[in-house]
Amino acid sequence: MKSFYIPLFLLIILSSCLGYKELPVEYDYSYRGNFKKYRTFEIMRPIGVNDTTMVNAIVEKSIISRMKFLGYKQTETRPHLIIGFKMYTDSLRFNGYDQPEIEEWVKNQTADLSYDQRKLDLKTGTLLIPFFDRRQNRSIWQGYATTLYGSINFNNERHLRNAVISILDKYRFMAEGFNEGNTASIQENDLE
Repeated sequence: MKSFYIPLFLLIILSSCLGYKELPVEYDYSYRGNFKKYRTFEIMRPIGVNDTTMVNAIVEKSIISRMKFLGYKQTETRPHLIIGFKMYTDSLRFNGYDQPEIEEWVKNQTADLSYDQRKLDLKTGTLLIPFFDRRQNRSIWQGYATTLYGSINFNNERHLRNAVISILDKYRFMAEGFNEGNTASIQENDLE
């Protein structure tokens, strides 16, 4: 009887992985970002405007889930990061930048780098997710996926969730203090 459940369990696990297809995405960042110093976030919501390209429950839920996974706490009171998003259904001319990988830059913290701009002609179906540093009042990171890399159907829940996950996979910074707190609690549990 036990041998029946093991293959069934493996089949369920593998089939759940088939629903996720990582899209190639691009991202840009500010050399003024304090990526290891952020702990809290909030979702940006448009005020007084009913802009359906900036309000979507699936996108919001996916962003919140990912940020909490990274150890960030959601708060309405003075969050360190404010995260927005916009879905562009038409084509878009966009300025991106050629930059070192963000993890390499954070390790070296070279401040005298220049922003090497590049123009992108993005086709229909672009999802843009910018992160704003509330204290600096500036954008510090933005990731984007577009049909240039793969089809995004904003009316398809799975496509939309995959696009958000693919973009936020490029932001790999845990909340400040998140690793230390987990390490301390793990060490305490090992002593018991």
